[in-house]
Amino acid sequence: MSKRPLVLIGIVIVILVVIRIVEPSASKPSVATNKPSSASSSGATQAPSSIVSDIASVPETTLQIIGKGSAEAYPHAISSPALSNRQKPEVFYEGAEFCPYCATERWAMAVALAKFGTFTNLKLTHSSLTDVYPDTHTLSFYGSTYTSSYINFTSVELYSDIPADGFFTQLQTPTAEEQTLTNKYDTNESIPFIDFGGKYVVSGATYSPSVLQGRSWSEIAGSLSDPNNAIAKGVDGAANTLTAAICKLTNNQPGDVCNATVITLEDSL
Repeated sequence: MSKRPLVLIGIVIVILVVIRIVEPSASKPSVATNKPSSASSSGATQAPSSIVSDIASVPETTLQIIGKGSAEAYPHAISSPALSNRQKPEVFYEGAEFCPYCATERWAMAVALAKFGTFTNLKLTHSSLTDVYPDTHTLSFYGSTYTSSYINFTSVELYSDIPADGFFTQLQTPTAEEQTLTNKYDTNESIPFIDFGGKYVVSGATYSPSVLQGRSWSEIAGSLSDPNNAIAKGVDGAANTLTAAICKLTNNQPGDVCNATVITLEDSL
């Protein structure tokens, strides 16, 4: 799929959707840098405190038992100027609410980031009903805030999960600096894309979306603390690999998060 959503006749749109289904990660439509968004809301709803608590309270013992779990990919090293943001390492995410691979990765990101700071105003959403891994229940970073003493987190949700004009309503656009970064390192033009301080990047989901299929938000969140659960092995295992990348940015601080298990995973990045 080209980076700009195509407004064509219905038959062409259907063909493009079918093509995208066989891709390993969702194609990234282009959005003009600094262009005002064409939509101001998404279909996401406020995440209940119980789900936020489940994400933030995954025990370190569970994470250590799981290790890399069923994670299938790791952040890989790059050498690039870091995004500048208030003198702390910057973690940058770009995705879209309709995207099933973004839906998968957000759970792991939320678990990892919760070890370094606090989210407020997290939302619940789901991936497209007509894409591969349809209706994957997930979180949305759109409209959320994140506070941490160790890192900054910036998210761009390009599109919602609300169909419109043959595609989905637009939510956010990257800055010129963010667009330059993705143009250089997101060579497959896919989402999700994550940059860790200009040192590591992830493009696509790092574990299989299949483990989340047919599961509600509460079921997914409630499974995260069980080291024997397939969902936890996927989400927490991927979260450990993302945590390893963040710990490389923070010089392995805090020590209780950047523990021996995580430090071992750092060697695989």
